Amino acid sequence: MTTTYILTLSCPDRTGIVHAVSGFLLERGGNIEEAAQYNDHDTGLFFMRVQFACGQADGAALSAQWGAFAQTFDMKWDLHTTAQPMRTVIMVSKEGHCLNDLLFRWKSGLLPLDIRAIVSNHREFYQLAASYNVPFHHIQVNKDNKAQAEARQYEIIQAEGAELVVLARYMQILSDDLCRKLAGRAINIHHSFLPSFKGAKPYYQAHDRGVKLIGATAHYVTADLDEGPIIEQDVARVDHSKAVEDLTTLGRDTESQVLARAVKWHSEHRVLINGHKTVIFK
Repeated sequence: MTTTYILTLSCPDRTGIVHAVSGFLLERGGNIEEAAQYNDHDTGLFFMRVQFACGQADGAALSAQWGAFAQTFDMKWDLHTTAQPMRTVIMVSKEGHCLNDLLFRWKSGLLPLDIRAIVSNHREFYQLAASYNVPFHHIQVNKDNKAQAEARQYEIIQAEGAELVVLARYMQILSDDLCRKLAGRAINIHHSFLPSFKGAKPYYQAHDRGVKLIGATAHYVTADLDEGPIIEQDVARVDHSKAVEDLTTLGRDTESQVLARAVKWHSEHRVLINGHKTVIFK
């Protein structure tokens, strides 16, 4: 029986890393199907993603062997099988365009996810969740119960074994503590008007200022609001003829597409965090 694995790694750059990785896989009958690498000369770090097929189906044994090997190079690494879709929890508030898009792509087989739950501070999308047979958890959040609400949210995330949390227009600021707990596995989407157009109704503000470009940014969640490592961005050009409703519609479409690409790349283990930036092997 052949199992397909994805190996991602980063370590201080030095000669012989690719040769050593290839040799390790060859010794275990591994056949490399896809490989990409990047040398960051600014930080002196080396990044690599390798997809390989191997007759050694015991993933635990392979991980143990690789762990011992990786110590020689001071590597940070992850090893996953492609057969296991990524367990995911989606959080949402009152705007459902990103949620609806992710659910449709997932059910259409376009995203390698296992969506385990939807968490919301509003009740709007319980019927949408039910139509996809996904458990829906309504957790009301206000200034008096935020700590308790976050504790319940994290309890659900842990209970579902979530490897990824997607903030699909979840309009609550996460605490520093929860951001730390979800470091590297929580993705947020926001309009690229930030920080120029903060607060409510950004598309109204943008229309009032006569912007020529609107867009969206998907990034990892950190305690620094909307400043986490960027995964994907896109823009759409507009002009004076576009009404607020046009900007809103175009913006929501852009947000959905940008978030979907970020989620796909993350779930395929194509994104490696490099300090405040990301390395993405598309």
